Amino acid sequence: MAEKVTCCDKSYYEILPDELPLRCPLPSMSAWNAHPRVFLPIEKTGEARCPYCGTLYLLKGGPLAEAAHH
Repeated sequence: MAEKVTCCDKSYYEILPDELPLRCPLPSMSAWNAHPRVFLPIEKTGEARCPYCGTLYLLKGGPLAEAAHH
């Protein structure tokens, strides 16, 4: 994200796999008035909701595929 946003000012955000591990607030968000940082598990389901602010995060492309067992 190029623009600086305030913590949790949107109801949802799309996250790219290269932005993992997911934490709220995001690094691009203004932290001075944010809730404590919390890491959110999103890899298996493709979505996670912050327990502090209720923001929904969606993993672009859906859940990450687990490593193939050979």
